[in-house]
Amino acid sequence: MRDPLQSAQRIVIKAGTSILTSRATGLFSGQNLKRLGTEISNLIDQKKEVVLVSSGAIAFGMETCRFEKRPKEMAVLQAVAAIGQGKLMHAYEKLFSKKKLHTAQLLLTRDGLETRKRFLIARQTLKTLLGMKNDAGRMSVLPIVNENDTVATDEIAFGDNDILSVHVAHLIQADLLVILSDVDGFFLKDGTRLRQVSRKEEIDQELVRHLRDTAKDKTVGGMKAKLSAARTAMRLGIPLLMVNGHEPGIISKALAGEDIGTFFMAGREHNSDRKKWIAFSAARRGTVIVDSGAANALEESYRSLLPSGVTRTRGSFERGDVVELENQSGRVIGRGVVRYSSREISQLAGKKTGEIETILGYKLYDEIIHRNDLVIW
Repeated sequence: MRDPLQSAQRIVIKAGTSILTSRATGLFSGQNLKRLGTEISNLIDQKKEVVLVSSGAIAFGMETCRFEKRPKEMAVLQAVAAIGQGKLMHAYEKLFSKKKLHTAQLLLTRDGLETRKRFLIARQTLKTLLGMKNDAGRMSVLPIVNENDTVATDEIAFGDNDILSVHVAHLIQADLLVILSDVDGFFLKDGTRLRQVSRKEEIDQELVRHLRDTAKDKTVGGMKAKLSAARTAMRLGIPLLMVNGHEPGIISKALAGEDIGTFFMAGREHNSDRKKWIAFSAARRGTVIVDSGAANALEESYRSLLPSGVTRTRGSFERGDVVELENQSGRVIGRGVVRYSSREISQLAGKKTGEIETILGYKLYDEIIHRNDLVIW
């Protein structure tokens, strides 16, 4: 069932701060950087396409400023990130230039992907970089992605680089996402390594009960964040492998078929790329609450949402915005692009399609959300 590992050609690798630093001192380790560089260059030598999602800017800045603990104030964090980001990229450029690879830096924030146009521009940039190859077909530029911590706020931040790595995998339509962890995979409370997760429902129904996260001074995230990333990746149809990033050759061993780490299989999603963007990346501007009949029709028959199925709206949004859909119990059942504004929908709630023109004085569409613009969980 691990066939996607051996056939993967376009791979995203996420390396957290702990992968780049010494376990003994907490300082950046040249040996760890070299080990990561060897892994990546080996994949590129096999003519695979690789994007690296790397943490470390804040930790590099903390080391430069001699901070022992991660600052709590946003302004200080952003300043420390500004200090460390250049040093991080310098370390990578120095490392990969010896392997005949240039590095390209991309700094992202969530709002940069929330509009479809900017999302597609970011995708084209990454794919163009991946397409820069030598005469032998080997990549000549390694894209390195990080969150733009110097401008990120709570409202536009990804939260952690595990989630960012899923965004990047979605952007480039990756065949595989590899998350390098401090441990050999996901472990149950009895110490058993979980080898494979076949359905995303297993994460919420089983795995969350086995979480044992601990706080870290220089990083955010942890195993809870990795499970969240895995859940989303599975929903997007992206296989995810979690392995111990401190073990030399770990990625090559996994791609060769060895029983290593925890493998989260891709879900059998058939949504178009645009629908995946609606479901995962697009900004949600408000909520449309639907009655039980409409909820059943949406979930079971995948129909368009008509005015008669709407009970009310929450928030202010305009035509063309992405909204969440809630049932009567408050559960989010999907997302979609609305054809009417919140003001218009409030007037149309519970009414028949034939009444739209009478109520509004005009009629744009029969549907509040057409099924082609609708994603149901």
